[in-house]
Amino acid sequence: MNRAVSWFCKIFLAPIVKRLFIKEVRGWKNIPRGNFILATNHQSHLDELVTAYICVPRRYHFIGQTDTYKGFTKLSLYILYFIAGVIRLNRKKEESKKKVVTEAIEVLKKGDSLIIYPEGTRTRTGEMSKGKWGIAKIFLETGVPILPMAIKGTFELMPPGGKLKIERLIKINIGKPLYFTKELERIKKISQDSEENKEILVKITDKVMEKIASLKSELD
Repeated sequence: MNRAVSWFCKIFLAPIVKRLFIKEVRGWKNIPRGNFILATNHQSHLDELVTAYICVPRRYHFIGQTDTYKGFTKLSLYILYFIAGVIRLNRKKEESKKKVVTEAIEVLKKGDSLIIYPEGTRTRTGEMSKGKWGIAKIFLETGVPILPMAIKGTFELMPPGGKLKIERLIKINIGKPLYFTKELERIKKISQDSEENKEILVKITDKVMEKIASLKSELD
């Protein structure tokens, strides 16, 4: 999302989101001055509003899937994605997955921030799922800090397949940035095809998910 649209959302839309849905936000001071990779749990389409609420008025990008929509809905989504600067992902195509990682790295190197839901899809039970390695790959190529965040309440307000409820129920907990300095240094000295590389990807992903889970537990 470019700066002008992001400021528009900050001035006109963020107050509405806060008034209708946001009950509490912890950890504002943990947000870096520079760009970051915002990583949070994924429970609902409302999560997009919540993460945008946290990021405006910065320049930032979502990764948004396109493989479950058709016809007019898909066209409308593409228009919205264009306005919001969303990186499009078709989860059924390996080529699309690789392209998303490349585009995500490019926007981070430009100084923009990136929003990622490491689970890859919304939970159907309200419980967190295992994270995917994409976030670790993007981090290791850019060195941009990962900002862990937990969201609670969006599943209750709008679960997958459910109807939207309007209530100030959403709580947000923003953790301290994760830098993984040792892993960044080590990755420069090993092959991308090595077993150690895979171990580092798993370690970073697991650590991020553990932190998100810990932040979420603090909201209970």
